[in-house]
Amino acid sequence: MIKKASVYSHPLDRRLMDPEAQKENRENDDDKKVVAEITARCFIPTLITTTSWEGFHFVGHDILITEAMDCYGAVVWPSALVLCYFLETNVKQYNMVDKNVIEIGAGTGLVSIVASLLGAHVTATDLPELLGNLQYNISRNTKMKCKHLPQVKELSWGIALDKNFPRSSNNFDYILAADVVYAHPFLEELLLTFDHLCKETTIILWVMKFRLERENKFVDRFKELFDLEEISNFPSLNIKLYKAMKKNRRSA
Repeated sequence: MIKKASVYSHPLDRRLMDPEAQKENRENDDDKKVVAEITARCFIPTLITTTSWEGFHFVGHDILITEAMDCYGAVVWPSALVLCYFLETNVKQYNMVDKNVIEIGAGTGLVSIVASLLGAHVTATDLPELLGNLQYNISRNTKMKCKHLPQVKELSWGIALDKNFPRSSNNFDYILAADVVYAHPFLEELLLTFDHLCKETTIILWVMKFRLERENKFVDRFKELFDLEEISNFPSLNIKLYKAMKKNRRSA
């Protein structure tokens, strides 16, 4: 007599019936779907030119970005695309119209451009050697297209903050940051800069790709000064999107 095997006897079958496993599968499927939507916003130029550039489509506009492959800060990284997509698809909860927004480590300017196209007063900042390309990208993609003309300013983390960004005049509704934590020795200066630019009501939207243990250590240090909430996770990219506000702030 042949005994009929149960359809639930295989470990994989049991796993598929496990609610936690089903939830994990759904989350993985959602991750892949959203990542596909984000990457679909990129397009390659059809004409070969002497300048290296990439195209992106956000907020109903084609955005052309000139890159410099010899500098980390002049390349569009996936974290920037994640933040742009988030800003565009969450305009009701995070309305940029007429808000004062500063981006730190703006790099090529893509995130600042998207925030400008969404109606924000934007200040895009980075190191002095990156400002030329940053200004070029922002100007070519926002001129005659934005409600408020974005500004480009030098910001070296932790240096001359009181002089260049006095606390009395800092009135930022949002601080945007994409992939500012990586292989550099200025993490304490970065933390100091976040703290200096923040008022009690400032919201930080920060996207980070986890590569090394230092990213986890920075998150732990960050939590000492800020209330941190993970609002999106993209496991396939090893990227997380956070919302943060200063600790010990008075109730609004």
